[in-house]
Amino acid sequence: MNVFAFIVTVIFVTASGALAPGPTFFANITEGAKSGAKSGLAFSIGHTILEFTLVMLLAVTLRTVSNQPLIKLIVGVAGGVALIGFGFFQIREGATLKGDVQKKENMPSKNPLLLGLIFTGLNPYFIIWWLTAGMPLIENALAIASFAGVLIMYASHVWMDYTWLTSTAYLAKKGTNLTGRKGYRILIIIFGLILIFFGLYFLLTALS
Repeated sequence: MNVFAFIVTVIFVTASGALAPGPTFFANITEGAKSGAKSGLAFSIGHTILEFTLVMLLAVTLRTVSNQPLIKLIVGVAGGVALIGFGFFQIREGATLKGDVQKKENMPSKNPLLLGLIFTGLNPYFIIWWLTAGMPLIENALAIASFAGVLIMYASHVWMDYTWLTSTAYLAKKGTNLTGRKGYRILIIIFGLILIFFGLYFLLTALS
């Protein structure tokens, strides 16, 4: 896989995690309803601190064992199966997502950077995603350009977190109920289908 194809793969695969409804997303728009885009930016920074640390730790660990055929098989199969599972889960979430989570303006304001750290670190979906679905991406990044490849991979992903969390916090401040909009639910379902596609690709590649 060349660098350009890898970057495109990273964007499509990790966009699902960035856009998916979850604890960080809902906490972000709740705070965003009070503080707007600056809250989303602080949330993104808090999220990045933990996420980048986790990705680099996984890269260091995987670097020492990635040349073993059995490890490659396990990573590919586990990642592929996880992506398929997350894809179906996201399709279900997109089909059933509804309601207005932004009518919480009576809640006291908190430090959004700290909330970004907390909700990221305590989110089991986030941890499991990188330990399973994200591992093939890290493995491919190491194969392409060692740790420089991991940095390319992470840069290809993290801008979406900043764009998404900042823009949704801004929209929350403007009173937009994003979760109740049909377009957002359709987007979630589309990225769920994309996850299933890449999951099948990783799985078949590992087994071939």
